[in-house]
Amino acid sequence: MKTNESIADQTARFISMDEAFGAHNYHPLPVVLTRGEGCFVWDVEGKRYFDFLSGYSAVNQGHCHPKIVDALIRQAQRLTLTSRAFHSEQLAEYTKYVTSYFGYDKVLPMNTGVEAVETAVKLARKWGYSKKKVPDGMAKIITLEGNFHGRTVNVISFSTDDSARKGFGPFVDGYTTIPYNDLHALELALEDPNVVGFLIEPIQGEAGVVVPDDGYLSQAFALCKSKNVLFMADEIQTGLSRTGRLLACDHEAVRPDVLLLGKALSGGMLPVSAVLADDEVMLSISPGEHGSTYGGNPLACAVAIASLDVLKEENLAEHAAQLGSFFRNELAKINHPAIKTIRGKGLLNALVISHRDPQAAYRLCHEMMHRGLLAKPTHGDKIRFAPPLIISQAQVEEAIAIIREAFSTLE
Repeated sequence: MKTNESIADQTARFISMDEAFGAHNYHPLPVVLTRGEGCFVWDVEGKRYFDFLSGYSAVNQGHCHPKIVDALIRQAQRLTLTSRAFHSEQLAEYTKYVTSYFGYDKVLPMNTGVEAVETAVKLARKWGYSKKKVPDGMAKIITLEGNFHGRTVNVISFSTDDSARKGFGPFVDGYTTIPYNDLHALELALEDPNVVGFLIEPIQGEAGVVVPDDGYLSQAFALCKSKNVLFMADEIQTGLSRTGRLLACDHEAVRPDVLLLGKALSGGMLPVSAVLADDEVMLSISPGEHGSTYGGNPLACAVAIASLDVLKEENLAEHAAQLGSFFRNELAKINHPAIKTIRGKGLLNALVISHRDPQAAYRLCHEMMHRGLLAKPTHGDKIRFAPPLIISQAQVEEAIAIIREAFSTLE
């Protein structure tokens, strides 16, 4: 760094560097972050911000949680990668720990969230052929409009977001897409005897925190059971205490046949994901049929154990439930005509903005950024708010004041 460079020039320099050498597949806010702690991040100019995105709910335990950092450092100094060609003590400990934690027979460890989705799709298909006896090559999975499960070609094959699909075909067959929160549509789709799985986000996060009607999850689960179809819950964003329960499915006492986890499974330290199922499903896959060099690496296993410990030790699900209700009530008090809808559960919440300016949500996020709070719009007119679950009530009140000030600039 040049000694005569002003502090303010650093932001422009880093953004220019990123745009010059990085792919243009994101449109971030014009802030350059350098440090994080708890529910705060700091930019290269030294300004502090509330992080109300939490790495898309990957940082539920707060930035750089000391227990998770300690686990990372200790394991990084000992052994980081073996590949799955060999056993490792950390993987053994982790498989026992995580299956007990969530109450499943088996876990298949992966890295990114979309890898967990791909794994679950393969698992459901293999189960369908070997156990349900669906004719070879005919297996179908029911997916939902408005879904977001990742960006691979297979996964965008059942996306209904044009921006995710346009220019990336041809796509993969084997999916039937129906409206979200529509039990009748699900019942009709389940009449197809070749359906092997129903893939659902219990709350649709990227779509703008779309919460289904009470009873939808439990009734959808019952419909799947009646047709011998796997209920596959993508809890990568909604799980791990984010919505006020350990899993969002817990709100309706639904135990998925296949559970997908990621993001906060590492507390934001590194990519860690997992697929959990009982033996009758998981053992459909045999050695050599699926895997990952880094999946289940010792470093990831040590970090995941520490991350899950923190969720329980600090009662983060209960904390999220309490503060989420408080946060939504305080948002309602802003009472701005541009706020069309407030929705969410726990500390996964969103505002739907109704304004003559189609860029109003993005403008609001800029105003919040200038005042010390980071959030991003999604699908144009929605702003998602998902702070780390360790945030205090006093900090929520401070954040609400920033949000209120931002709305005061919107005529």
